[in-house]
Amino acid sequence: MAYSIALAGKGGTGKTTLAGMLIKYLVKKAKTPVLAVDADCNANLNEVLGLEIKDTLGNAREEMKKGQVPSGMTKDIFMEMKLEQAVIEADGFDLIVMGQPEGAGCYCAANSLLTGFLERLADNYPYIVMDNEAGMEHISRLTTKNVDILLIVSDPSRRGLQAAVRIDELARCLNIGVGKSYVVINQVKEAPSDQALQMIATGGLELAGTVPEDRVIYEYDFSGRPTIDLPEDSRSVVAAFEIFDKIVA
Repeated sequence: MAYSIALAGKGGTGKTTLAGMLIKYLVKKAKTPVLAVDADCNANLNEVLGLEIKDTLGNAREEMKKGQVPSGMTKDIFMEMKLEQAVIEADGFDLIVMGQPEGAGCYCAANSLLTGFLERLADNYPYIVMDNEAGMEHISRLTTKNVDILLIVSDPSRRGLQAAVRIDELARCLNIGVGKSYVVINQVKEAPSDQALQMIATGGLELAGTVPEDRVIYEYDFSGRPTIDLPEDSRSVVAAFEIFDKIVA
């Protein structure tokens, strides 16, 4: 059974970059193959990983919805074929992207496809890393469920920490099967204040660690270089790896 880690947090906290660092860590530790899942309708995990999106689960859903199933092929076989085609293979990990359905309507069908496909894929990967969209909508739609670790990424702001606590509260309220929740404070310039630590403790969360603000990340991002290629001695990667050493089985 795959060991699954889902990342969540409000927008702008750097959770997708941290997801890339986690995948980098797992590959380095030979905990492979890893299945990377981009469950954000505004997909950009592929950019962090340096991969080009070939297809998405959202596209597959739209094709089936529009009746584009070839003659003589059942919808189940068509969807299985499309989902297999959507898997992007890389060195030590594969990527699957949920994507965004076309036009109006909710993403419930695409989320159901993602969940069902992940269940079928799980036995092929010892680790799954799921990068979720910002906020709490993915949890209320139950996109994130039955995960070993919910890694909630916050920036050092009060609003970021409040969002982290609320995400954890919602996950526990919905009873979606989270083994353990941690918060990581990202982009820090100094040690967390006593007030910040108190907010985390009062919210019932455990602080896994902090990741410092790192100019190298901005340089990579601005130049379009995949941040999974960040040097291992960069301050953010060193800090992230120390966190992963503590929380990854």
